Amino acid sequence: MDETQPLLQDAHLVYVEREDDPSSKDIVDFDPDGDAENPMEWPQAYKWGIVALLAFMAFTVTFTCISVVPVATRIVEDLDHGHSSKSASVLLVTIWELGEAAGPLLIAPLSEVFGRYPVMNAANALFIVATVLAALSQSTTLFIVARTLTGLSVASNVLNPAIVGDMFISEQRGSAMSLIQLAPLIGGAVGPAISGAIAETLGWRKAMWMSVILATACEVVFLTLFRETYKVPILRRKAARLRRETGNASLRTVYDMDDSPKAKKIWVAITRPFTVLAGSGVLQALSLFGSIVFTYFYITATTLPDVLQSMYGFSPAAAGSGLVTFSIGSAFSLIICNLTLDRIYIKLRDSNKGVGRPEYRLPLVIIGGITLPLVIACYGWSIQTHASAVLVLSSVIGIGVTLMLGFLPLYAYVVDAFGLYAASAMTAVIVMRCLAGTFLPLAIEPLVNKFGYGGGLSMLGGASLLLAPIPILVLRYGSKWRQSSKYTRDE
Repeated sequence: MDETQPLLQDAHLVYVEREDDPSSKDIVDFDPDGDAENPMEWPQAYKWGIVALLAFMAFTVTFTCISVVPVATRIVEDLDHGHSSKSASVLLVTIWELGEAAGPLLIAPLSEVFGRYPVMNAANALFIVATVLAALSQSTTLFIVARTLTGLSVASNVLNPAIVGDMFISEQRGSAMSLIQLAPLIGGAVGPAISGAIAETLGWRKAMWMSVILATACEVVFLTLFRETYKVPILRRKAARLRRETGNASLRTVYDMDDSPKAKKIWVAITRPFTVLAGSGVLQALSLFGSIVFTYFYITATTLPDVLQSMYGFSPAAAGSGLVTFSIGSAFSLIICNLTLDRIYIKLRDSNKGVGRPEYRLPLVIIGGITLPLVIACYGWSIQTHASAVLVLSSVIGIGVTLMLGFLPLYAYVVDAFGLYAASAMTAVIVMRCLAGTFLPLAIEPLVNKFGYGGGLSMLGGASLLLAPIPILVLRYGSKWRQSSKYTRDE
């Protein structure tokens, strides 16, 4: 699929015409002189309205995911009739990520076949049903299954960056994605605080029903105000309309030149994330790096509430509120990204004779990758030495800052580098992140039991520090390495 072919304008349509292919005059595309159907040319107010809607759903998803963190042990005790298990309570939180690892394998490619609108709405509906199931669960097993299904139906992580890429040019994507990422941080901050307070008064199920209400309200807005942003179905509808208006049955899009059965196209789309990942060494390396970086969020989320309650005497509500400090640090990091990500890109592009490269998104990632392991070690040793709660929470702020610097710009890189297949490429990042987020936190308890918080977390930080050169190497050599993959090759 070539998005860079020259376009010529007819009285009624835009088409591609080549001397060696007379039939190419029937290829419908967006009008280069202005086309109201082109998402890139939609009114700015509407595009930023969609960004706000995506942020609303991202907030709801994160609120639902993180709200169980401070009450996970209480949920296990309630469902298992007084019996509790640290590994079960951790799994109750992280199993979400296992479902979220599987969901994008279908969500991303299906969005590239049917479009963003139907896939997003179908996923949102399943999310609501799964959250209702969690609220009604009568056993830990059923609750974990419901949590897995809820994670499976999360479409925002994989489709939000792709939708931003559909609507905004490269120079504007960094700001849009930074703002979208702010909403999950708010959800991650208020979710534990609200659920902890509700658990002490009304019970944990009321927090789950609150998530159902938020998700339902969000879906109503999606159904009524959201429009398709993916150019493939938009152009196909345009071609169909022009066939009716002109009577020319030969009109088609460049994406319709493949006459394969739809079932085969769907299968190709479903397997594409594996193909994209297997064919891109750059994506493999950055996915590994990003997955380890983001795992520290779940490590913090599963250790901090217990530490605050057992060592500092915090109540469940107060312990849940402790995660607000992570969101404060993350919000500060988002401000940095919002102010500098696009500026860095433009400055490096201008220094390269006006030629932009996806690698120009990575300088902030390098900073985050180097500093995050050091901050994690400080967090561990502040707990190990029984430092004041203020110092522990200050280190959590540092984790929020460095983690987001090391992870957020990767989204912008993937969108820029993979273009039309950004959703499939994003799947690789999300799947590896989710798998790491599901299982690596389970290793914390044995590490802490053997080496203490200081030694255990320092060992993890040292291991991740070995991955810090990855974004440095990609910034330096990634442009050349990308040429080996047909999905990222510069045309």
